[in-house]
Amino acid sequence: MELESSEPGHTEFVICNRTIDRLLLGLKGTMSEAELHILKQRLHQGKVNKARRGELTFPVPLGYVRRPSGEVVFDPDEEVQQVVCLIFKKFEELTTLNALLRYLVQNGVKLGVRVYEREGRGELQWRRPTRTTLQSMLKNPIYAGAYAYGRRRVDPRKKKPGRPGTGIVTRPTPSEEWHTLIKDRLPAYISWECYEENVKRLAENRARSDAMGAPRSGASLLQGLLICGRCGNRMTVRYGERGRHLYLCNRLKTNYGGKECQYVAGPPLDEFVGEKVLKALEPASLELSLEAAKHVEEEREELDRLWQKRLERVAYEAERAGRHYRLLEPENRLVARQLAKDWEQKLATQQRLEEDYHRFCSERPKLLTESEREAIRRLSEDIPALWGAQTTTNKDRKEIFRQVIERIAIDVEGTSERVGVEIRWAGGLATKDIMIRPVNKLEQLSYYPQLCERIRELAAEGLSRQKIADRLNEEGYRPPKRWEKFGRYGIGDLMHRLGVMAGKHTRTERQNALLNEDEWWLPRLALELGMPKVTLHDWVKRGWVKARQEQELQGRWIVWADEEELKRLRNLRALPNGYHVRKKLWIE
Repeated sequence: MELESSEPGHTEFVICNRTIDRLLLGLKGTMSEAELHILKQRLHQGKVNKARRGELTFPVPLGYVRRPSGEVVFDPDEEVQQVVCLIFKKFEELTTLNALLRYLVQNGVKLGVRVYEREGRGELQWRRPTRTTLQSMLKNPIYAGAYAYGRRRVDPRKKKPGRPGTGIVTRPTPSEEWHTLIKDRLPAYISWECYEENVKRLAENRARSDAMGAPRSGASLLQGLLICGRCGNRMTVRYGERGRHLYLCNRLKTNYGGKECQYVAGPPLDEFVGEKVLKALEPASLELSLEAAKHVEEEREELDRLWQKRLERVAYEAERAGRHYRLLEPENRLVARQLAKDWEQKLATQQRLEEDYHRFCSERPKLLTESEREAIRRLSEDIPALWGAQTTTNKDRKEIFRQVIERIAIDVEGTSERVGVEIRWAGGLATKDIMIRPVNKLEQLSYYPQLCERIRELAAEGLSRQKIADRLNEEGYRPPKRWEKFGRYGIGDLMHRLGVMAGKHTRTERQNALLNEDEWWLPRLALELGMPKVTLHDWVKRGWVKARQEQELQGRWIVWADEEELKRLRNLRALPNGYHVRKKLWIE
């Protein structure tokens, strides 16, 4: 066995012929590994202790620079600071990462990044925004003035062999799992509450069942706001073939194989909540118009200031290139030609940026015109018209809902048309109300027994079908589905099912007058025995029951059955299928 000696250039050879010698060499290697492990643990613990004091340094994100003394300060470039502030301000307004990215790209806003590696160390480079960069900025607590260490951990389950940089997991939310969290340690662009709200908003924008989700352009206006009043889970949206949607709670069915809690048709619920929101916004219509005008002007001023800084930067670069050209000796033409070319490029960039700025000013003036202000006031006076305008998208309506509503809990009363709706408004106020949803059948109506009784009373008064329908509409009765009122044909169909005729004598009374003692109409007896009418009619043809036909009613069958006969018929009904056929074959 070959071992390295403590002296350089020498190698010791040891021959292990005994078990004890091999054991001692193995212990020596084990102790070396243990010493390396202890050294690593000490180094790591020293790093953690330094981080707990807030002295461990790491690269700072864009918008910050580190001085030679180690102090972290704002980037000295004002345009960089303004872009960072604009990103957080617009995310608070737009609430989604994609909308923020589109806004920056449409307005030509770029991010100022300091180079920390390779050539050009410390120089400022302007790069176009990316989704990853914006997400890292919104999740980084340094922008709230907090020093944090330990947000990233290594998960052994996600680590890949041969790739030391894999397995890193980021925990954006403040928790006890972080090694260090020192607030108000660094200069801040936003408050700590704003940082927590941004992280919460990013988590809610995820397309998951337990998250609210970002507002999209679908027809469901209450997406992410509805909570099941029975189980407390968030309700989902299901779209049908014709584009109609309904809100459904099927968490118990999906996870535990149970039954669906409840479901509600989407359009009537959206309309019901929309009316409540518009009613709540009516007192603040004038304030909303003034706030909207002020917001538009502030946004344009913010963009104008950003344009001014960009123009100032390109003007400085062009002047600097010209100064370099003028300070050069005229005889040095080898360098002069290149400096002249650089100066021309800077001047061309300046001219192009000035043209873009003039185009921006013409398309979006800094201040609102009087006609634009008048349009805003006119729209604020008629909020329902603005709500139903074609220019107002479903995404805009969802944004309005989420600004004034925290959540909505619904509870359907059985299978009826009544739905309990509890709206929890922003600020903690809660209101409860009853919504009427469309149902498929009249029998599902909560007042169906009263409706039937009222129809019998009106028919007994001798009213026609149309007058009965008008009287029911006046008294507040409503049909199922989404019909506004009863009609003569609907009332006629219901009266036919109830066996009621418009007039002083009902149809049921006339029919019952034709029956003798212990006699039944065939459909009524079949219902009593719990059997099909066709089977009972077959028994009549076979002569198993005593029956007669009533000629006044087109030969309808009347069956005689007292208590004993009913008992016999029930026993006959209880026999298994094919009993009489098998008995006949056995006798033969």
